[in-house]
Amino acid sequence: MELIKPGRQFDFMSKRWLFIGLSAVLLILSIISFFVPGPKLGTDFKGGTEIEVAFRAPVSSAEVREAVTKSGFDSPDIVSVADQANPNRYLIRVHEVSTLSEQQKAAVRDRMCLPPENGSVPEDRCPPAVRATEVKFSPGGDKISTRYDVAPDLEGIRKQLEGIEGVELRAGANNPLVVSERDHKVELHLKSKGDQLMDGLREHLGADKVPEQALRVEWIGPKAGAQLRDAAIKSVAITIFFIMAYIAFRFDIRFAPGGIVALVHDVGIALGAMVITQREITLSTVAALLTIVGYSITDTVVVYDRIRENLGKHRDMSFAAVINFSLSEMLGRTILVSMTTLLSLVMFLFYGTGVIKDFAFTLVVGIAVGTYSSIYVAAPLTEWIDRRFFGSNAGKRSKKVSRVRTQKRADAVV
Repeated sequence: MELIKPGRQFDFMSKRWLFIGLSAVLLILSIISFFVPGPKLGTDFKGGTEIEVAFRAPVSSAEVREAVTKSGFDSPDIVSVADQANPNRYLIRVHEVSTLSEQQKAAVRDRMCLPPENGSVPEDRCPPAVRATEVKFSPGGDKISTRYDVAPDLEGIRKQLEGIEGVELRAGANNPLVVSERDHKVELHLKSKGDQLMDGLREHLGADKVPEQALRVEWIGPKAGAQLRDAAIKSVAITIFFIMAYIAFRFDIRFAPGGIVALVHDVGIALGAMVITQREITLSTVAALLTIVGYSITDTVVVYDRIRENLGKHRDMSFAAVINFSLSEMLGRTILVSMTTLLSLVMFLFYGTGVIKDFAFTLVVGIAVGTYSSIYVAAPLTEWIDRRFFGSNAGKRSKKVSRVRTQKRADAVV
C-alpha cells in the first residue's frame, strides 16, 4: 500500500519555524496547566484509600458523596464507572488511610497496659491477663500484635480498645485471636478505612443498596505516595539521559540534542494534556509516558538513520535538502505505522474503563505528538546544530560542487 507516490518531494524545512512556534505554545500551555488548574494526582502519589463498589440499586453520585461525608471522611472523590454488567458502579476515593497516628498508637498502648520504659501500670486496672508486654502495629495499620506473660483474657482485651477514636475491631468470632499459646501471642484485626467506608454507606444508604463487599479496595500511605512520585520522576529522567547517550553513540553528537528535545517535547505535551483534561496521574500514567519515550525515540532513530544514509549518498545536497528528501521518502511509512497503532488505542479510549482509558488517552496524545516531533522538532534542530556549530559541511560540499560545475561549463565555453 502506497499513500505517497515514489519520488514526490515535500518541503518540510520551509515550514519548520511555524511548527516550532506551535510546539513552543503547546509546551507553555502544558507548563501553565501545572499551576492552573494543577495536576490531579491519584492515590498512588498523594496517598489515600480507594474502593470500587457495585451498588445493588440505582444511586446518584450526590447521594454517595453525602453518605461518605456523613461517615466522617473529608472531600471524597466520587467517580461513576461505565460498566454494562454493573450500571451502578462507583469509584470512591478519600484522603484518609488505615495507618494509625502516633496519638492513636499511644492511646492503644495505654489502654492495653503496656508498661512504659522503667515504669509500671496500676494493678487494679491492669491485671496480668490483659497487661501486654509487647504491642506491635502492622505497616497498614489494620492489625495489632500483642504478647502477655499469662494466658490472655480475650474479652477483656476487646473491651480495652472500645472508645478509642478511629480504632475499631473488625467483626468476627475469632477477633482477637490467640496465634501462639506458648508465647501468649494475640492478634487483633482492625477495621480498615475501606471497611469503615462500606459500613458508612450501609448506614446512610441502606443495606438493600450496598453489597456485602467492595469490588476492590486499595490504599497507600502519604509517605509511600511521595516515594513513588519521586521514583517516577527519576525513572523518566534516567531514561532520557541514557537515550541521549545512546543517540550520541549511535550517530554523532549533532543528533543527540534534537532527539532529547523531541522526547521532552512529547512527554511534556502528553502530560500537559492529562492535566488540562483533569485526568488522574497515576503509576499507569507514568508507564504510558515511558512507553511514549520508547515510541518517540524509535521513530526519531528511524528518521535519523535515513538522514545519515542520504548524507552519504547525496553529497551535493545541503543538509536541509537531505532532510526534506529523507522525510519525503519515509512519510508514507510513518503515517501507516502511526495510524495502525492509534486505531488500536482509540478502541481502548472509547470502550475501555477507568485506568485503561487514561492510559490509552496518554498514548494517543503521545504518539500523535511523537510522530509530528520527529519531523518538525528533531530534524530541524539537528540541521540548526550542524549549521551553527559544525559549519554545515553538507552545505559547503554543495557549494564546492556547484563551483566546480560552473568552472567546467566556463572552460567548455572557452
